[in-house]
Amino acid sequence: MEGNSQPLWDREQFLAELRSIGDRAYHDRHPFHGSMNAGRLTAAQLRGWVANRFHYQRHIPIKDAAILSNCPLPEVRRLWNHRISDHDGAAEGEGGIEAWLRLSEAVGLTRGEVLDERHVLPGVRFAVDAYVHLARTASWPVAVASSLTELFAPDLMAERLLAFEQYYSWVPASGLDYFRARLTQARTDSQEALRLTLTYCSTPDLQRKAVAALSLKCDMLWAMLDSILAAYGAGQVAREDEVLSA
Repeated sequence: MEGNSQPLWDREQFLAELRSIGDRAYHDRHPFHGSMNAGRLTAAQLRGWVANRFHYQRHIPIKDAAILSNCPLPEVRRLWNHRISDHDGAAEGEGGIEAWLRLSEAVGLTRGEVLDERHVLPGVRFAVDAYVHLARTASWPVAVASSLTELFAPDLMAERLLAFEQYYSWVPASGLDYFRARLTQARTDSQEALRLTLTYCSTPDLQRKAVAALSLKCDMLWAMLDSILAAYGAGQVAREDEVLSA
């Protein structure tokens, strides 16, 4: 019925609705992140996070390819396409996935054990699968909106990099290239996705589906950390002998 129709938010209202998701649900507030950034993780806990986060990292270009496959607009596809090469690399040995593999080796994992996903937890696998499913089945502007999580904490990567340098100095600096690259990429990507969301989610239905998709993405990131926290724990101070023997 027409009387039950939802109004179209103006740009500022829509943006406020999107930002409100981050205020209440973004994973920068998760206890595991708090422990990581305060230097309270052991080497084993840090390795658990790195190995499980890789499962998410390697699915980012798959998610972005799904968005491209659903988008009929060449100008949008040209704009979004770089995200795949950002992670896959333009050539062998390049890109974000390769950088995360180097991080894995830097914290003491082998490349093989990360690639074969022997450490990936069921909850992490389920959460990532749900995100990829969203990208494949939602309309492309809604799927784009789900990627806006980086908008909520522009300084999260800088805090993470500082924490590694300050508290986990046993991790070689060469392993932190992924974090350094994302200092600028994350800001660019989030602003790019925000422009597309505000432009193409142009009906009340699309606007509300975009907010719901972004909320689901936050739930997925939070659920990943819940699984990691349950499996590995957090909050123990890593002593020197633990670091060296882990």
